[in-house]
Amino acid sequence: MARSSKYPPYAKGPKAEGKMKAVMHEWAAGGLHSGSKKGPIVTDQAQAIAIGLAQARKAARRGYRARA
Repeated sequence: MARSSKYPPYAKGPKAEGKMKAVMHEWAAGGLHSGSKKGPIVTDQAQAIAIGLAQARKAARRGYRARA
């Protein structure tokens, strides 16, 4: 199944960049949880980056939908 070129597979745009920055700051402060706020605290930087990219993609998609 091919992905539409309308939605990039990486974090792109100001909303996505801001979301990624916020997630990494939350991880550095020790407050980033996997899943919900009741989930375990993320200690691995690679996992924090993966969570940040996923949330940034979601934020970027919302931006594309608003413009379309």
